[in-house]
Amino acid sequence: MELRHLRYFVAVAEEGSITRAAERLNIQQPPLGQQLRLLEAELGVQLFDRAPKRITLNATGMVFLKEAREVLARAQKAIEHVQRFDQGETGTLRVGFTSSASLHSLTPHVLGRFRQTYPGVGIAVEESETYELALALQSGRIDVSFSHVATKGPGDLASRVLAKEGMVLAMPVQHPFAQEGDGPLDIHRLAGERLVVYRRPEGYGIFEGILRQLHDSGIGTEIIDEVTRMIAAINLVAAGRGVSIVPVSMTILHPGRVVYRPLSGDVLPPLPLYIAYRGEERLQLVRRFVEMTCLIASDEWTASESPSI
Repeated sequence: MELRHLRYFVAVAEEGSITRAAERLNIQQPPLGQQLRLLEAELGVQLFDRAPKRITLNATGMVFLKEAREVLARAQKAIEHVQRFDQGETGTLRVGFTSSASLHSLTPHVLGRFRQTYPGVGIAVEESETYELALALQSGRIDVSFSHVATKGPGDLASRVLAKEGMVLAMPVQHPFAQEGDGPLDIHRLAGERLVVYRRPEGYGIFEGILRQLHDSGIGTEIIDEVTRMIAAINLVAAGRGVSIVPVSMTILHPGRVVYRPLSGDVLPPLPLYIAYRGEERLQLVRRFVEMTCLIASDEWTASESPSI
């Protein structure tokens, strides 16, 4: 039994005439009548009462009509669903963030716009370190990731810069620098300061670059604490352990206990925000998300050009 047999049956049942059903289906009458008899033979039941120039459903046919309509409806729904999935309009998008990237204003904006544009798509989010996100991309556990460090790893991983943001000094409210106001602070004044640093347990991270740039500029500091996440570093700053250097997007944390000041001195370049994905990605859903993200980022970057970006 094929779906076409069910369509033939439903058409004849609804039209009450093989002639009208054949016209509706755009086929000849004799083949249609033959297909109905083959269907009845396969089922082992009579579906119609037949008389000269007349064919009507019997009680068995009425039961089968309900089932046939449901099967055809489910089949059509399956076709539409798989077509929408192939076009990137349904499915589940799995997104990874580093803790710092999740606080960038662009990331929730992109997710909200994508969800609004494609309401049939589910979005699953997870947070992890950059290296772990690279492994998750490679293994297929996630589809895209956002981070402040270019994602590198085995296989064909690609990344693009979405935005850039300035770096600021995070300090406890009781720090002398905090008493001077919120204007730019000459980065050379950090010499001798107690730094809370955030380091990746594997590979090169944001603060490794910051320390190298401070060293190259002759700015010596004391590392008082090391943590693996930027948010943890700001928590220690709030507790009064020392100061740290973080991107502008982190200034939403601990506003009552941490003061943030922009840094001047042309020592630290703006920090990029990256989106990473598999370079040979075939899923249209993922490709649509990457394209939309880059388009939104490009529009916002152009519209909000400033010294901190």
